[in-house]
This record gives sequence, structure tokens and C-alpha cells, in this order.
Amino acid sequence: MDYKKTNASETTITRDFSDFEVKTGNLYESLAIISKRSKQIQKEIKEELDKKLKEFASYADNLEEIFENREQIEISKFYEKLPKPVLIATKEFLDDEIYFRNPEENNEA
Repeated sequence: MDYKKTNASETTITRDFSDFEVKTGNLYESLAIISKRSKQIQKEIKEELDKKLKEFASYADNLEEIFENREQIEISKFYEKLPKPVLIATKEFLDDEIYFRNPEENNEA
């Protein structure tokens, strides 16, 4: 998913708990799903950012030789402005964009 084009809110908003219970029947199960998805999103964003910043890596031995690169600063600022992973995951959950299953329920059938 392209997190740069997500329409998730950039700030925390108040939500009704009943919206989360509808899909799973259990508020805590819904929050666990959102939490796991949030961790996945955070990992993907971090890997992407690290990959982009690796281009600017300096292997100098001297701290005086390290300088700030304008492009590196812009990339970092862009990623700081993205919505937080938990907000993206919450939006995905409420919009039915997350596939989830309970393995315990599948074993009972």
C-alpha cells in the first residue's frame, strides 16, 4: 500500500468503541488486530525510509566531515509528516481494508 497517498487523519480523533466491536464482536480483538497491522505498517515505512537514507550514508571516520544534506532533511521531514501507523491501521480496519482471521475459530470447524 502506498502510505504517502493515504487519507488517514494526521491527528488523533475521538472514535466510538462500538464501531470497532461490529467487525469482530470483541473490542479487544479489534484493537489487537489494529495493533498488529500498525506494527506491520511501521516496519514497512521504517524499511523504506532506511533504504532512502542509506543513499546518503557517510562512512567518514571524522565527525567533522559529516555534514547535513538538504535532500536527506527533506526526506526525513516528509516521513515525519505522514500519519502515524496506528491511525493508518485504524482507518484500514474501519474501511474493511484489512484481512484478518482467528485461527482458533478455524480449528473448531
